[in-house]
Amino acid sequence: MITFVVALLLLILAYFVYGTFVAKVFGVDADRPTPCHTMADGVDYMPMATWKVFLIQFLNIAGTGPIFGAILGILYGPAAYLWIVLGCIFGGAVHDFLGGMVSIRKGGASLPEIVGDELGGTARLCMRILSLVLMILVGTVFAQTPATLLGNMTDSWTIWGSGNPVYIWTGIIFAYYILATLLPIDKLIGRIYPVFGLALLIMAAGVFGGIILYEGGMPEITDAFSNHHPNPNSISIFPGLCITIACGAVSGFHATQSPMMARCIKNERMGQRVFYGAMIAEGLVALIWAAAAIKFAGTLDVDGDTVYEKLANAMIDPNTGKANPGIIVNKICHSWLGSIGALLAILGVVAAPLTSGDTALRCARLIAADFMKIKQNKIIKRLLLCLPIFAICIVLMFIDFNVIWRYFAWFNQTLSVFTFWSLTVWLARKEKCYWITLIPALFMTTVCTSYIIVAPEGFQLSAALGIGIGVALSALLTILFFLWKGRERKNIKITTK
Repeated sequence: MITFVVALLLLILAYFVYGTFVAKVFGVDADRPTPCHTMADGVDYMPMATWKVFLIQFLNIAGTGPIFGAILGILYGPAAYLWIVLGCIFGGAVHDFLGGMVSIRKGGASLPEIVGDELGGTARLCMRILSLVLMILVGTVFAQTPATLLGNMTDSWTIWGSGNPVYIWTGIIFAYYILATLLPIDKLIGRIYPVFGLALLIMAAGVFGGIILYEGGMPEITDAFSNHHPNPNSISIFPGLCITIACGAVSGFHATQSPMMARCIKNERMGQRVFYGAMIAEGLVALIWAAAAIKFAGTLDVDGDTVYEKLANAMIDPNTGKANPGIIVNKICHSWLGSIGALLAILGVVAAPLTSGDTALRCARLIAADFMKIKQNKIIKRLLLCLPIFAICIVLMFIDFNVIWRYFAWFNQTLSVFTFWSLTVWLARKEKCYWITLIPALFMTTVCTSYIIVAPEGFQLSAALGIGIGVALSALLTILFFLWKGRERKNIKITTK
């Protein structure tokens, strides 16, 4: 319990201390007009209240990520606490804040355009492809999850006739996605997101109360430096933990979402509250769910000698034989929160993924519109961009969910690598403290490289070799960065003579 409480306090303190420092490094200018004023179009660029922008940003980046990822990540042991706290403070929150603020300075530009401006045309093309692939994968996986859950919950309803409820729910979800993607941001997303975002925070607060009030032991940080994962075939704690827990620590997906709110924020001085603050809030949610899962598992009468084995076994879905964190979410909410918890559980495992999937597909439209330079003021133009995106999503629905999820996880973190490097270059060009992004860039480069070397969906080589290659690539990129920086400095001197 001591480790958990200290971790919570560190996250809260970091918002006021390190968050303020990062904002000063960036150079927030409260007098500088933001894109919602200079580029207003009544669709994507429009001023919104800061509290609403914060809740939309929070739900955009959260979904079920900080819940499911944290529950799966705590199987590695208390090291999950370390990764959530340090990753969120020095990685994810910096990543989200600077990504959003640079987008504001660039007129609400989407992530591929930001990366291209800083790293060149080849990187721009790669990011356009990576971002679109990731957005489509997010839209697919976050349609499958709620459709399957709702289908199982309503299988006994007679109103379906002979139809498969999963397919029917999938159709309903995609109809909602189409509306959320096409309509002006204030018509649907701006109205329902703040409600869902507030409910997700209330849900986390209720679970936090359960952690404090109910009996049960919790692992401490002294036991954090060994791998407790009960699956002997699991990927080593590094890089496995850093990929398993993305939302709540570092997630490349967030940088694709921040530009949407960069087009709605009314003043730069609100950037720390919206971008850095939303990520800290997500870190708190992840920390709470990691702690709740491991504490609750210790009270369960299931097979397993250790609390980690009990948690792993309690997550097994009897219908599929595979791990489903939604089972634990449902049990915790019902046990600790009662009838209200049942409603919140539905919100957590159904509504939350919907609100990540819809904004992912909306973001895919914006990315495509940016690089094709198609104005989005008319609905027919938005529809033409959306049709092929939705068609691909529907095709992917027929591929095994677990395969799509694994590739989504790696694509997600790889996106953060590109974002960190482009932000590092941006800061270096502005002669600002680039170390705040360079160090996370090197760390995440090592994580993503080593993961694809050792992962089942990658090259399936040894962990030692994977980490060695990851470190070597990070060292090479460091050398290239400082060589580039030296050339930039010489060019500046020549230009000013």
